[in-house]
Amino acid sequence: MTLRWAPAAAWAYLLFGRGRFWEARARLPEAPGEPARWPPVAVVVAARDEAALLPRTIPALLTQDYPGHAHVVLVDDQSSDGTGEVAREVARRSAGASLGLSVVKGSPRPPGWAGKPWAMAQGVQRAMDAPVSPEWILFTDADIAHPPGSLRQLVASALASDRAAVSLMARLSTASRWERLTMPLFVYFFAQIYPFRWVNDPGRATAAAAGGCLLVKTAALEEAGGVGAFASATIDDVALAKALSAAGFDIWLALAGDGSPGQAPNVESLRRYPHLADIWEMVARNAYTQLGYSPAALVGTVAALSAVYLAPPLLAAGGLLSRKPGPVLAGLAAWTAMAASYLPIARYYKVPAATAAALPFTCSLYMAMTLDSARRHRSGKTGWKGRPTGL
Repeated sequence: MTLRWAPAAAWAYLLFGRGRFWEARARLPEAPGEPARWPPVAVVVAARDEAALLPRTIPALLTQDYPGHAHVVLVDDQSSDGTGEVAREVARRSAGASLGLSVVKGSPRPPGWAGKPWAMAQGVQRAMDAPVSPEWILFTDADIAHPPGSLRQLVASALASDRAAVSLMARLSTASRWERLTMPLFVYFFAQIYPFRWVNDPGRATAAAAGGCLLVKTAALEEAGGVGAFASATIDDVALAKALSAAGFDIWLALAGDGSPGQAPNVESLRRYPHLADIWEMVARNAYTQLGYSPAALVGTVAALSAVYLAPPLLAAGGLLSRKPGPVLAGLAAWTAMAASYLPIARYYKVPAATAAALPFTCSLYMAMTLDSARRHRSGKTGWKGRPTGL
C-alpha cells in the first residue's frame, strides 16, 4: 500500500474498528416497568454567573414528574451577577412545585480543588445533610433544560440495568449557521475519543460521561472516593466516570432523545453561540486543558487530525492538478468514508447533509481553535467567567 492510501486505511479502521463511534444512538437501557420503590434523589446544579438562564431551566427541574422524594440543590459558585438571588426568586415563583430548592452560597476553593468539582462537592454535602439522604444524585448544569419525565426515566433506567451511573449528552444548540456547522462535530469528536458502545460495555475499560446530565448512585460515588477523587480535574465529568470505573462500577452513556417513545429524554442545552467568535471563545478556553497542557499531545493531535481529516481533500485536489488518478481515488475514498461517518450525527441534529462533506473545513477550524487555546495558555490569557483555567 502506498502512502496515499493511508488516510483511507485510517478511515477503514475508524468505521469498523472504533466501536461504531459514528452511531447517533439516543437510547437508555430498557426499563421493563417502574420500580417497586422510587429512591430519594438530589439534583445538584453548580452555577457560576448563570442568572440569565436560571429562569428557564430551574422551573423545569422543580416540576419534575418524579414519584419519589427529590430535592434540588443549587450552588452559587461565587457569582457576580446575582445567580443566587435569581434562583431564590425562581423558587418563590414556583411555590407548590413538586421539588424544593436549596441555594448554597459557595465558599472559596481550598488548595488543590478546581472550581466545578468544589461546587459539586458543596452541593453533595448539602444534599447528604438533608433530612432525607439521597440514594442517587443527578449532576446537571444551569444551562440544561430537562423535560418533565427526565428524572423519572433516568432513575428507572439506572435501576433496571443495575448501572451505577447513567449519563446523557445534552442536545446542543444548532440555531445559528455557525452552530449548525460546528456543534454536532463537538459531539462527534467526543464519541470518537470515547465510543459510547465501549463506555457501555462492562468488559471494557473505556469510561466517560457528560456532566450536563449525569445520574450517579450515591453509594458508588462514595466508594469511588467522592468528588474529592477528582478534585483537581477540569474535565470533571470524564474524571468522575473514570473514578467510578476504577472502583469497579458500570456506566451507561447515550445521546439525549427527541421525546419519541423508547428514546432517552430530550435533555438540551439552552446556551447559544450565535457567532463564530462565540464558539471560538468556548473551544479556546477548554481545548488545551483537555490535552493536559501537553505540547507533545498538542503536536500529536494536530498531526493526527491533519492526516485523517485534511489529507483526503488535499490528496484529491493534488491528483486533479497533476492529472494523476491514483491520488484522486485515494483522496475521494477517504473523504467519502469521512462524510458517511458524519451523516448519522448530522441527521440527529437535523443539519444539512452538506455539513458532512464540509468536515475537513470544520475540522480545520477546531484545529485553529485548539492552537489558539495553547497560545492563550502560554500567554496566561485563558480563563472562564473570571477564573483562570484549571482553577
